[in-house]
Amino acid sequence: MGFFSGIMDVLSGIMTTFMNYCYAFTQNVGYPSYGAAIIMLTLIIKLVLAPLTAKQIRSMEGMQTLQPKIKELQKKYKGNQKKMQEEMTKLYREMGVNPLSGCLPILIQMPFLIAIFYALREYPYDPAFESFLWLPSLGQPDPTYIMPVLSAVSTYFIQNQMSGAQVAASDAQAKQQKIMKIVMPLFIGWISLNFPSGLVIYWVVSNVFQWAQQYLMTHLKKKGARSEA
Repeated sequence: MGFFSGIMDVLSGIMTTFMNYCYAFTQNVGYPSYGAAIIMLTLIIKLVLAPLTAKQIRSMEGMQTLQPKIKELQKKYKGNQKKMQEEMTKLYREMGVNPLSGCLPILIQMPFLIAIFYALREYPYDPAFESFLWLPSLGQPDPTYIMPVLSAVSTYFIQNQMSGAQVAASDAQAKQQKIMKIVMPLFIGWISLNFPSGLVIYWVVSNVFQWAQQYLMTHLKKKGARSEA
């Protein structure tokens, strides 16, 4: 636990330093703004992690392509879980799809996401510039509740976008996935009520970037398929 805490302290310190640089940049251009600095930092992080996110998205798209065949196997071997798993493993091998390949990028990104969480949650804002747009203080929760709503809505769109590539192993799991599509955004919105506004800005911008990245990849793939046809 101490080792993990030490790593998080180091990564959080790095994120705080980058935040300071981003804020210094806004000062140099004549518009000192912590809000703009947070957006800038978020975009930098997402751009650095974009290749990992792209790999995760491609893995999800591969699973989505196999969905009809997987559903056929689930229906055919409904009463024989062992046989169904064997046939699904065989299908993955034949199609060159690894259902776990999308997990590695997420695991690699997690330490960075946790680090920026701690960095922004405890960031020492200068009181003279801690306001942003309608927010009186980036270090305090949004009193208008707009940011919590945006965090819930953006999370819902990400969940909905990803759900098409999630393959349920059973009807029960499919129901759980549908429930999570509603529960997760509500949960994120609820905890955002007590989070500093600066941290919620990071979450919303991060979601918008990921949604745009996945949309662009899907659009370009469809466009390439049409041109080949």
